[in-house]
Amino acid sequence: MKLFVGLGNPGSEYSANRHNVGFMAVDAVARTQGFGPWKRKFQGLAADGEIAGEKVLLLKPQTYMNESGRSVGEAVRFLKIADEDIVVFYDEIDLAPGKLKVKTGGGNAGHNGLRSISAHLGNDYVRVRIGVGHPGVKELVARWVLSDFAKADREWLEPLLEAIAEAAPRLARNDQSRFLTDVARALGESGDPRKAASRDAAAETAEQPSKPVAKARSHPAGERRGKSAGALAENLKKWLAGRKADD
Repeated sequence: MKLFVGLGNPGSEYSANRHNVGFMAVDAVARTQGFGPWKRKFQGLAADGEIAGEKVLLLKPQTYMNESGRSVGEAVRFLKIADEDIVVFYDEIDLAPGKLKVKTGGGNAGHNGLRSISAHLGNDYVRVRIGVGHPGVKELVARWVLSDFAKADREWLEPLLEAIAEAAPRLARNDQSRFLTDVARALGESGDPRKAASRDAAAETAEQPSKPVAKARSHPAGERRGKSAGALAENLKKWLAGRKADD
């Protein structure tokens, strides 16, 4: 059995926060893969289903981010799930918005949700890192992750979540590299939906028929000067010709 965990904070006031992108990811998986209703279980909200022939439990801890490990640990112990079968989706400030990476184990990079899970389980679980960007100053990080995604972010966020959900069978089969490949293919280029959007916009612009370039219009005064010079040259030519004839 697999356990897919989305990290976030419970409550409508947090639902659109960058810190809740893990919740958003497992919600997308539930919709796309046809999971059953969410039920209160393991100090969280859980939904049962099947992906690629594997039984999967989706879990959204309701213990608040800093205590996520309590919920995840309870589910893991009850269901006897191995560390390599646990996949955690979470926000990563060290990745640019829209970037996606997957790794197994490693440090927690100051993420309180991961720190709590590692305290209960150890570090050998799979992490799906969803880039939300960095505010640029360490002191602003807490406010940044606890703020809602901007409207402009929806242009890359929604396609990314949909691509993650569609590629979830790869994670269910422990095929992390093909998971990333499938997401990148769905987004169009390099796993970055913003690049895909830019490419599509460029392609759309290139397909527009080019307008004919108008010929430069001569100024009337310039035309008169040109005609006068031409007439003078012609008269001089005739005078020279007449001189030669006389000689």
